[in-house]
Amino acid sequence: MTAIAVDITQMGAAARSASRKLAASDNATRNAALGAIASGLLSKEPEILAANEQDNTAARESGLDEHVIDRMVLNHDRIVAMADACREIAALPDPIGNVLEERIMPNGLQIQRVSVPLGVIGVIFESRPNVTIDITALCLKSGNGVILRGGKEALGANSVLAEIARNAVKSVGLPEDAVQFVSSTDRSLVGEMLRLDRYIDLIIPRGSAELVRFVGETATMPAITGGIGVCHTYVDAAADLDKALKVVMNAKAKRPTVCNALDTLLVHSSVANQFLPDLAREFGVSGVEMRADGRAIEALHGLADGARVSPASADDFGTEFLASIAAVKVVDSMDDAMDHIAEYGSGHSEAIITEDKDASERFLAEVDAAAVFANTSTYFNDGGQFGLGAEVAISTSKLHARGPMGLREITTYKWVVRGDGQIRE
Repeated sequence: MTAIAVDITQMGAAARSASRKLAASDNATRNAALGAIASGLLSKEPEILAANEQDNTAARESGLDEHVIDRMVLNHDRIVAMADACREIAALPDPIGNVLEERIMPNGLQIQRVSVPLGVIGVIFESRPNVTIDITALCLKSGNGVILRGGKEALGANSVLAEIARNAVKSVGLPEDAVQFVSSTDRSLVGEMLRLDRYIDLIIPRGSAELVRFVGETATMPAITGGIGVCHTYVDAAADLDKALKVVMNAKAKRPTVCNALDTLLVHSSVANQFLPDLAREFGVSGVEMRADGRAIEALHGLADGARVSPASADDFGTEFLASIAAVKVVDSMDDAMDHIAEYGSGHSEAIITEDKDASERFLAEVDAAAVFANTSTYFNDGGQFGLGAEVAISTSKLHARGPMGLREITTYKWVVRGDGQIRE
C-alpha cells in the first residue's frame, strides 16, 4: 500500500471538533455506531483478511520476528471476536453524564461532579490490528475522539478497519472525524503527534519498550507509559501441582507473544523435584524453552525427551520474552519469591499457585502490581476478561489508571454549579 501525505495538525483539529459533537451525543446513537462497526467487520471479512495476508507476507519477507507476526494475524474467529467486543461495549452502562456526587451548600448553590470524556485520545501502537477496533469502540462509547497511528507492518489491515469504523460512525449521524487514522508510514509524524497537546488530551503507546520509552520522553501531553509485562507465577510449597501445571501451561504456552504471558516461573524448593520434570515434558511438547537457574537444572535430572532446557543468564530474569521462552528459578520461601518479583517485576501481572489460604491472601495483599492472581493464569489480565469489553491499554502506572483501561479510565469529570444569583462575599 502506498503511503500518502498526512497533515497531523489538521487531523488533530478535526478530531477535537468532532469530539465536542460526540461528547454531546446520546448513548443510543453511540451504541448504534458500535453496532454498525460490528456489522461492517463481518460483512467486510474477505477484504480485511486479504489486506492482513498482504501485511503478513510482507512482514515475513522483510524478516520480521515471528512473535510480531503472530500478533498481526487475523482470522475468522478474531474478526468475530472484534465484532463481539463492539457489541459487549455497547451493552455496558453509559460512562458519561453520570452524577458522581452532589451537594447543596448552605448558600443554596447546587454542586455536582459529573463524568465527561477526556476529549481526544491518541494511540501509537504496533503489530496488532485488532487494537484499531478495540480502542475505537471504547473511545466512541465514552464520547472521546481518537487518533490512531499503527505500525507500518499492519498498515493494510489497519486502513481497512479504520475505514469500516469511520463509515459506521458516519452512518448513524455522528462525525466521522471522531475516528482518525494516520495512513502514512512517515516516522516523523509520530514526533509531531507527540507534540500535539493543543488537540490530544492523552497519548497511549502500545508496543515495544523502546516505543513506550520514546513516548514518555517526548510527549508534551499526559501519557500512559507503563504496560511492559514482566510476569511471574510462583508455585508455592502448598500448591496443587496438577492445578499448577495447567495454570502455568496456560500462562506461558497459550499465547506466548502477549504482554500478560508468563515470563518467569518461581518454584518452591520443596516441590521443584516433583513439579519441574513434569512441566519440562509439557513445555517440550509446546516448544517452550526453559532457561533455568542452577537449582532448577538440578531438579530436572532425567529430563524427558524433547525438553528444551538451557542455563539461565542474569539477563533472563526481568526480561519480557514475548516468545516461547520462560525463565525458571527455585526459591526457598514465599518471601524469596516476593523479593524476586519486587526486584524484577514490571508491575503488570503476578500470580501465586497455592492451597494455603493465608499464603494466598498475603501474596495478593503484598505484591505490588496492576493485577495479582491466585490459582489462575495471568493470561486473564485483559479488559474483555475483566468485563470491560476491551481495553485501550493495560497500564502499569499508578496515577490515573492501573491495569486494563476500559471506559471509566478514559473519562474524567467536571464540576457543575447551579445558583440563583449568589455572590461570594
